[in-house]
Amino acid sequence: MELFYYMVFGFLGAVVAAVELSKSNKDRINTPQAFNSFKNNYLLVYSLMMAGDWLQGPYVYYLYSQYGYGKGEIGQLFIAGFGSSMLFGTIVGSLADKQGRKRACVTYCITYILSCITKHSPQYKVLMLGRVLGGIATSLLFSAFESWLVAEHFKRGFDQQWLSLTFSKAIFLGNGLVAILAGLFGNLLVDSMNLGPVAPFDAAACFLAIGMAIILSSWTENYGDPSESKDLLTQFKGAAVAIASDEKIALLGAIQSLFEGSMYTFVFLWTPALSPNEEEIPHGFIFATFMLASMLGSSIASRLMTHSSPKVESYMQIVFVVSAASLLLPIVTTFFVAPSKVKGGSISFSGCIQLLGFCTFEACVGIFWPSIMKMRSQYIPEEARSTIMNFFRIPLNIFVCIVLYNVNAFPITVMFGMCSIFLFVASILQRRLLVIADKSKSEDRAAMKERDTEAEPLNVA
Repeated sequence: MELFYYMVFGFLGAVVAAVELSKSNKDRINTPQAFNSFKNNYLLVYSLMMAGDWLQGPYVYYLYSQYGYGKGEIGQLFIAGFGSSMLFGTIVGSLADKQGRKRACVTYCITYILSCITKHSPQYKVLMLGRVLGGIATSLLFSAFESWLVAEHFKRGFDQQWLSLTFSKAIFLGNGLVAILAGLFGNLLVDSMNLGPVAPFDAAACFLAIGMAIILSSWTENYGDPSESKDLLTQFKGAAVAIASDEKIALLGAIQSLFEGSMYTFVFLWTPALSPNEEEIPHGFIFATFMLASMLGSSIASRLMTHSSPKVESYMQIVFVVSAASLLLPIVTTFFVAPSKVKGGSISFSGCIQLLGFCTFEACVGIFWPSIMKMRSQYIPEEARSTIMNFFRIPLNIFVCIVLYNVNAFPITVMFGMCSIFLFVASILQRRLLVIADKSKSEDRAAMKERDTEAEPLNVA
């Protein structure tokens, strides 16, 4: 492996360690033991859930190809997964508000375990069923757990600011450290122990089962709106009305869809971008480097969110601009760096520049997740939290399906340019959200001051 990869990985590791070790008491919030126990329990469960997800990711395409399916058939399987997340996942995720968030988290575990089991069959229909189940599970993963956490956090009377501690640590562990360890563990199972490409899916099922046992034994149930008079259609209408009537919620949904759509597109594009002439690149090591960059981002977010200034709505504008610029690098390098015509070999000079840009983008992803979680906890109403969060995923899944279907129709530079534009638009919408949020707070303060003035007794001479 080339020295360059080790240098990038080592540099990011050193920066992550420096950021974590340099945190002073001003960067930390003293919290009681009751909250720490609650937080650690959630982090353990969330890490197990993410381990079950990360173990599968690198081997899905590889497993399908080993079963003899071509690029077109594999693309259809992936589209089925995102389509399932959009259709069935939205319905199942919305049931969490009425039937209970703990129950929805258990449903995630069962659904994803069943999806893992289907990977043992080479039959296309069985694999398609697995993708449908996986799509449903993905919607639950990104809505039910966060909804349960926010509701339980406030039910136990904890300070709202402490939520940012749980969010940032969950991303640091679940989307960083656990992802790296899962990649290494999967590589150990498949390559070192020669257990075959199904082994990571079996390991994922085991982690999910352990997490489900902890949920069943230690979590309590909470609901959004358990009213029996509300059917599913009424819930959808209520969520749609909430989004349409509150510009802050609508902006938040648009920002999330734009950023996540660009992020999932990046997942498909980074490999051909770094090896346009079939250069030999260490995919697993690069993936681990990206996850380390994401850990750096979540560590930075943790420090930012422990302070009242700058506000999340403010610094996220900069994050979106930086992420937009980082995905422009593949376009810039085509103009200023002469493309190599040699097939194979090691990574090119332009590939090295792009890798640094991609690490910057992944750092932005690490900042994005805990920050968007904090904003959702502030703006999305509790009674329809899971329903609204799954509404946000509808345009995201439509967009990813369109990209997957047309992945060979456009040059890779056009795709990166499109993602960069989306991220720049997200920064503009984030600016609008900041303005509206500040205006709402000013109006609330003025209203409170007016009520206090009216409540003061008249001075009688």
